[in-house]
Amino acid sequence: MNTETILGLLAAIGIPAEFVSLGVESDNAWCLLHHADQGSWEVFWREQGNRYDWASFTNEQVACHYLFGRLTWSQVVRGVVGVLPVTEKA
Repeated sequence: MNTETILGLLAAIGIPAEFVSLGVESDNAWCLLHHADQGSWEVFWREQGNRYDWASFTNEQVACHYLFGRLTWSQVVRGVVGVLPVTEKA
């Protein structure tokens, strides 16, 4: 998973594209920023100009998986996605 594929994967679990901002800070959105000069990736929620739940990574894939995990968990809590029922083996 990377910045080219994450929006499609998030859409598949019901996360609207406007809740994620790639490459720029945007209010009322989860932001994923790359700082090429520092070799780092940041993930955070931005609201009223402030950053919340900030995390930093040195790898694009790890940053994307972190963001995907955070947003997937929010969908699980809401009951939108969940664990498949266990079926007994014959």
